[in-house]
Amino acid sequence: MKNRWAMLLAVLLIPVWATAQNAANSSFQIKGILLDSLTKEGEPYATIKIVKKEAPEHALKMLVTDMKGHFQEKVPGNKGNFIMTISSVGRNSIVKNFSVKPGEKSVDFGTMYITDASNELGQVEIVAQKPLVKADIDKIEYNVQDDPDSKSNSVLEMLRKVPLVTVDGEDNIKVNGSSSFKVYVNGKPNNMMSNNPTEVLKSMPANSIKHIEVITNPSAKYDAEGVGGILNIVTVGGGLEGYTATFSGNVSNRGAGGGVFGTIKSGKLTFSARYNYNYNNQPRSYSGGNRRTVGETDSSSSDLDYSGTSKGDGSFQSGSMEASYEIDTLRLVTMSFGLWGGKNKSDGETNTLATFPGTANELYNYVSNSHSKSSWYSIDGGIDYQRLFPVKERMLTFSYKINTRPQTSDSYSGYEYDMDNVAPDWQDFMKRMLDQHNDGSQSTTEHTLQADYTTPIGKMHTVETGVKYILRNNTAEDDRFQRAAGQQTDYEFDEDHSSHYKHLNDILAAYAGYSLKVKKLSGRLGVRYEHTIQNVKYLLGKGDNFKKDFDDVVPSASIGWKLTDMSNLRLGYNMRIYRPGIWYLNPYLNDSNPTNITQGNPNLDSEKSHAFNLSYSNFTQKFNVNLSLRYSFTNNSIEQISEMVPDTEIEGLKETTGKEVLYSTYQNIGKTKNASLSGYINWNATSNTRIYANIYGNYSYMEGANGLKNDGWNLFAYGGAQQTLPHDWRISLNVFGQTPWVMLQGKGSSYFDYGLSVNKSFFDKRLTLSAFASNFFKKYMDNTNTIEGVGFTQESWSKYSRQRFGISVSYRIGELKASVKKAARSISNDDVKGGGGGNSVQ
Repeated sequence: MKNRWAMLLAVLLIPVWATAQNAANSSFQIKGILLDSLTKEGEPYATIKIVKKEAPEHALKMLVTDMKGHFQEKVPGNKGNFIMTISSVGRNSIVKNFSVKPGEKSVDFGTMYITDASNELGQVEIVAQKPLVKADIDKIEYNVQDDPDSKSNSVLEMLRKVPLVTVDGEDNIKVNGSSSFKVYVNGKPNNMMSNNPTEVLKSMPANSIKHIEVITNPSAKYDAEGVGGILNIVTVGGGLEGYTATFSGNVSNRGAGGGVFGTIKSGKLTFSARYNYNYNNQPRSYSGGNRRTVGETDSSSSDLDYSGTSKGDGSFQSGSMEASYEIDTLRLVTMSFGLWGGKNKSDGETNTLATFPGTANELYNYVSNSHSKSSWYSIDGGIDYQRLFPVKERMLTFSYKINTRPQTSDSYSGYEYDMDNVAPDWQDFMKRMLDQHNDGSQSTTEHTLQADYTTPIGKMHTVETGVKYILRNNTAEDDRFQRAAGQQTDYEFDEDHSSHYKHLNDILAAYAGYSLKVKKLSGRLGVRYEHTIQNVKYLLGKGDNFKKDFDDVVPSASIGWKLTDMSNLRLGYNMRIYRPGIWYLNPYLNDSNPTNITQGNPNLDSEKSHAFNLSYSNFTQKFNVNLSLRYSFTNNSIEQISEMVPDTEIEGLKETTGKEVLYSTYQNIGKTKNASLSGYINWNATSNTRIYANIYGNYSYMEGANGLKNDGWNLFAYGGAQQTLPHDWRISLNVFGQTPWVMLQGKGSSYFDYGLSVNKSFFDKRLTLSAFASNFFKKYMDNTNTIEGVGFTQESWSKYSRQRFGISVSYRIGELKASVKKAARSISNDDVKGGGGGNSVQ
């Protein structure tokens, strides 16, 4: 009887159990990311509602996005047609119809973009200012596009506002107090910009830039080069399904320029292109100085006084094209092409007088005239393949990049002097003052292959690793032609002072990194190994073939603590290196100026710099602050050594006269210690008023050869205010300056600048007109520098115009709701320390 009741109970319960099982299994998962269509930032706390299409009044599931716009949740049901509605205050709702097939367990909506609802609030207007600065565990980001000054300024001028960056009165750029840094564009390096950032960024309009990142504590995935850090300049890209295009132009007392940017999207293919051209006419500048002999003097000694003037003009152009194609939600292909470069020409004249030390007795005098023109370009292309996996944040990337950097230079220098006015024992020396024509061409072709892989381990750990190979081929042909000074005869080819060489460079690198994220704590550890092979072969002229290898192991570490939702604390350590480029290594003896002879040193080793930094950031709607404390030291920095010596002591110099000349070369003998404090403050006093300051203070201690030591303080400050007025008028006032800066053999000059700009928007902010002016009360600025070396002191001054005024205009057409997608990993070559010569090939 009991068995019969048990069997009956089992028969009755089976349907109930089956129904429960079906209910448990009849669900699927939805996931995706919701971003702001303009800023590409995550949209937090947006409401998501899922309903059956045939029963829209009944919600199957309600959920919200997290702080970064992510969402992932199970929805009851196993098949059918559904509707997802996403809504957020002040935003246009997103409605998605989708179907689920039997057995389908997951629906991935990928990345979606939400836009502002301009008409939803009627007469109510909510005005808020976006923070211009954001901080991450390893970088600071300055939002250039949201700064009204970007409508009229160059990128160089905008850099003065960026935390941890200083730009002095002579437009010398420093990052974390160091002039040794690397420049990236859209996460990829451009060695031309790293080697000559001032000229490039001075010519580049800021309205082509989205934001600038200062990567202060680079992780192991970055190349080890760059003591001060990395500047990553992100150009304008993406925008608002359809198309958009922006046209801009500017004219000022220094030239004119224009540009265009456009993006178009069709299906899975998105294409973006940008082009800018600027012509610059530099006002005439003046310079001069003196060199004094210190210590014992004899008939070979001399003092020099010199003064001169120069004027030049040039053009700069840059363009880029980017495209992305989504094969599916897990596979992405991106392609890019870029062009940067320009041309310059200049004319100058210098008067030089030599006297016997401590007296007015003239030894010789001459006038030198110079005419030069040059061109420099960087052209590159690349392709990236990115593979994602069902495991969130697991990613594999393969990248290839090709880059070529052709350069040309053509210069003439002539000397005018009367041999009858030359002291008898200096006439042989003056005969070496020959009219010269220098014709140079350099080219670098570079192929780079790279693979990167990153994967999470559990919920808190992430591991990343990668390998890289660079094949770089540099060639240079520098030909010198000369003739007797003041003669009209043909120039004769000077083989001894000409140089043709090849510089082959192979770089092998591998890295591994580990990151941890536990609630409010995040940390990162990494190590990178780099092996460099440099092989230099001379085909013509002076110089012995040489080969130089480098092995470097570079560790890094950083940790961050999120104090609140608005503030965080970051601590980091990194080691960075500088490989000497060919300019530093080349043993070629450059005696084109017989009074100032330079030579490279093929026995140099890589610099190794160690840095510790502590940063605090707090960003609220009203008040933004970022404070960074940094200490760094280098024990084998590459320093230029200059001393007065008889030319007979310079090995390899022909036609010596026994007179003292200034001889310079390089050695790994520098020791530097730097302590700095950087502060950025932004106060949104009202919804229309912004007051800000960027301050950098630094103490430096330096040691060099022959007992040289120097130390001192330096302070840089930039401040200003921006006011938004009714009817879309905006006005900005900025002031900035710097105290004298310290170098190993002397100090530089202080400076003070100011600027004012006004702009107004029309037609729903599609048209923007700007007027700007700076240093309008004084046309010329004065700078002085002093240098002390073995057996001499040198003082130099310059007088140049920083006065600037003009107007600019930009106009936008079209709307777009997607941007060019980019692989999360790509190639970054930033491994060479540039030299002091404009014609060097790295």
